[in-house]
Amino acid sequence: MGLLSHQVRQAKPNSAGVYARHRQETTLLYQIVREYWPEFQAELAHHGRYLPAYVIKEFDEYLKCGRLEHGFLRVQCESCHDEKLVAFSCKRRGFCPSCGARRMADIAVLLVDEVLPHQPMRQWVLSVPFPLRFLFASQPTVMGKVLGIIYNTIATYLTHKTDFTKRLAQTDAVTLIQRFGGALNLNIHFSMLNLDGVCIEPRHGDHQSFRRAKAPTVRCHLG
Repeated sequence: MGLLSHQVRQAKPNSAGVYARHRQETTLLYQIVREYWPEFQAELAHHGRYLPAYVIKEFDEYLKCGRLEHGFLRVQCESCHDEKLVAFSCKRRGFCPSCGARRMADIAVLLVDEVLPHQPMRQWVLSVPFPLRFLFASQPTVMGKVLGIIYNTIATYLTHKTDFTKRLAQTDAVTLIQRFGGALNLNIHFSMLNLDGVCIEPRHGDHQSFRRAKAPTVRCHLG
């Protein structure tokens, strides 16, 4: 397994903008799926092969995403009383760029406003070999236990870098699990946002303090 890290900056929420309906049907991805999706299913059926129901639902819902003919809400501005039609979105978690970007933005705002402290952060990316990818995909419990081991390894590394022990200092992390690569291949890997240091427990009424760790200088390998 391999670990990579780099420093990250906390995102800032975007200012509110003017609403413009996303026209999914004008994108190249939508046009390709609309044209070839029925033909692809027919070709599979001709050879006696079929896709899982959740895959079919993912594509079918994507083709309805943002289309007014599949349902919409009529909303009105409280100040100028201008009206807009807001089409229903598919809210799928597969490959829809619109819903995926919205989910990503919502998660980023939640992390920045309510979860992440105002301290330096570092991203650690854990990649795993092919046999473990299949194991993690079929047994999520095992994946959770391995993730716990990885977190404890990084936490121990950070406390040692700051010359503390885990009894006196602690660190925190948020992990996003990515399940496929750019070619839609099974490629489970962990993207971990970790404090770039440790929080030192207060003593005798002192406030909790933060000690930053020295930056890694080489790629980290875990056997």
